[in-house]
Amino acid sequence: MNTNYIELIEILKDAYPDATCSLDFTNPFELVVSVMLSAQCTDERVNKTTPSLFKEYNTPEDFSNIDLPTLEKFIHPCGFYKNKAKNIKACAQKIVSDFDGVVPHNMEDLLTLPGVGRKSANVILLEVFGIANGVAVDTHCKRISNRIGLSTQLDPLKIEEDLIKIFPKEYLKDVNHLFVWHGRNTCTARSPKCNTCTINKFCKTWNNS
Repeated sequence: MNTNYIELIEILKDAYPDATCSLDFTNPFELVVSVMLSAQCTDERVNKTTPSLFKEYNTPEDFSNIDLPTLEKFIHPCGFYKNKAKNIKACAQKIVSDFDGVVPHNMEDLLTLPGVGRKSANVILLEVFGIANGVAVDTHCKRISNRIGLSTQLDPLKIEEDLIKIFPKEYLKDVNHLFVWHGRNTCTARSPKCNTCTINKFCKTWNNS
């Protein structure tokens, strides 16, 4: 493992000392719902949508009994609301029936939940249970990993495998948060701020340009 990449994380920690999960939640299932809603939607929009929803419904039991038109109306601003509503309700029902109403805290069980993929499961494990065994490879993480040269892969699972090989386990929590913040603020999809990027010395794209 290249120890320089530990320096990369330390630099990003200095640049974004407040880097945390951007989704608002007060219990495990609220985060499950918020993560599902965040697909193809900004966290900011999700956080504007969920307060009224969670005021009425915020447990697996609540959502397992909600009728779909009501749920669709609440989450409409987040897009793809019909499919998301089906997954949220089905997920809640499975948690109630198979896990006694408790959000599971391991990858294997989380992946059995409707609407929960590996990226979402990594977020849930980290933010709810403090478990960072992997990396949630979202669009920001994928973009940064490819630009810097941490991974040449395009598939999120393969990118995650590359990152796990590069960074010690104790740094995975930081990678999850910092890559999102750096991708939003500096290494943006369009017009990235390469000149002022604090980690451009590590970036193969920048150094080869």
